[in-house]
Amino acid sequence: MPCEGCTERHNKSTDATMEFLLLGFSELLCLRVLLFLIFLIVHLLTLAGNVMIFMAVITEPSRPPMLFFLCQLSVIELCYTLVIVPKALLSLIMVDGSTISFLGCAAQMHFFVALGGAECFLLVAMSYDRYVAICQPLHYMAVMSEGLCLRLSVACCLGGFAVALWLTVAVFRLPFCQSRRINHFFCDIPAVLHLACTQSYSPELPLLTACVLLLLLPFFLILTSYVCIAAALLRVTSSTGRGKALSTCISHLALTFLHYGCATFMYIRPKSSYSPARDKMVSLVYTNITPLLYPLIYSLRNKEIRGVLRKMLRRKKIAQMN
Repeated sequence: MPCEGCTERHNKSTDATMEFLLLGFSELLCLRVLLFLIFLIVHLLTLAGNVMIFMAVITEPSRPPMLFFLCQLSVIELCYTLVIVPKALLSLIMVDGSTISFLGCAAQMHFFVALGGAECFLLVAMSYDRYVAICQPLHYMAVMSEGLCLRLSVACCLGGFAVALWLTVAVFRLPFCQSRRINHFFCDIPAVLHLACTQSYSPELPLLTACVLLLLLPFFLILTSYVCIAAALLRVTSSTGRGKALSTCISHLALTFLHYGCATFMYIRPKSSYSPARDKMVSLVYTNITPLLYPLIYSLRNKEIRGVLRKMLRRKKIAQMN
């Protein structure tokens, strides 16, 4: 039975005319300026790093499959931060928080989940690329053709957007309590579900199903790929060859643990364990710090990316001299 004070569906206060209030970090008034500057600097560095990788890969005439996937990853991270960070910066400027419309909140949640889901699927495609490169090196170029990479890329995006659309519709069909105060800096799923006027666990079923499709299933596929890679490396007698093959996987493994670690902590848990203060701090990591670490990890660990960046900087230097 709905709780007292729920918003009835299809009346004047719902759907397009309904608004939520994002409280953001309203409890940290004394740190507002400092947080704004930190958010802004991290956001600009994230944009610069991902744009640099994107431009470096685009200007490279011959792109191996891993560079193709890294280019898509950079685009996803760019869109990911642009969906979340500008509204977070606005909430720091507004003393009492910032408002967001019903449709705006739904759109933000949809794109946030869609881009995160596309990244989950893309990490699976990248693990398959590493599997073919290490376990079937002689057939690598034939298997990882440009057509297959393009199809995998499109499938990752379509899969993420389809699951996100279904989850967003399921969440925003719920009746919401009249407070409509979201204790977060964006329309995150647990924060919005916390406003649902229902005492049952049925609203959590779409979230758990989405977690299986976007987190558990992709992680199982990545784990399977690395089990096969580990078995192949055990058959390599040369320690140098084994180390060289393993070094190509380190950056991908680091990204996988960062992405799935934060996402699992946030979404695979019951509604009763919701903690606004803790959730906001964890969200800061996976919406601001993690996207900044991605280009750093790949530029430091990936030899192909380092080579492409050096070529781009060399071409820029020559152009300036001319």
